[in-house]
Amino acid sequence: MRPIDVIEGRVSVLDRADVDTDQIIPKQFLKRVERTGFGEFLFYDWIRDGEIELEPNPILVTGRNFGCGSSREHAPWALEDFGFEAIVAPSFADIFYVNCTKIGLLPVVLDEEHCRAVAEAGEARVDVDDQTVTCTAGVFRFGIEPDVKHRLLHGLDDIGITLESAAAINAFEQAGAAQRGPVTTAL
Repeated sequence: MRPIDVIEGRVSVLDRADVDTDQIIPKQFLKRVERTGFGEFLFYDWIRDGEIELEPNPILVTGRNFGCGSSREHAPWALEDFGFEAIVAPSFADIFYVNCTKIGLLPVVLDEEHCRAVAEAGEARVDVDDQTVTCTAGVFRFGIEPDVKHRLLHGLDDIGITLESAAAINAFEQAGAAQRGPVTTAL
């Protein structure tokens, strides 16, 4: 996973609330487990039917409760593979939010008024360290849990987080081994 500090550029807008993961990536495209190649199927039914058009800009602004429905990890994979680096919305489904942060796709929660302002601006700058979204309409602060912020700023997936504690894990294992004493085997 790559570190995320600042994401800036054009904004794509999906002005819909309650977008579920089956709309993000329909079930017929979930036959693989690798994380790449899903971008071409993003919002497949809506794009195919001409309901929406989206450019692969770095930032997507959308409505409340984005990513609701099933817990499929493929939805954040498809968004990231399409080219989005940050999703700005008034709210996210909990599991979707967590799945995004685990792959380096930044979910940003702003109130609806600020989401509209970012959408109307057409360009924005998201600063993870400062926890701000800046556009022509102003600077808007967003919250992020400290452990998630650390994960994103340093580009750490679950294995990377574990490896940060490698020295402590080794010391614990060595202390346990010393306490148990030597291992003997019966012949």
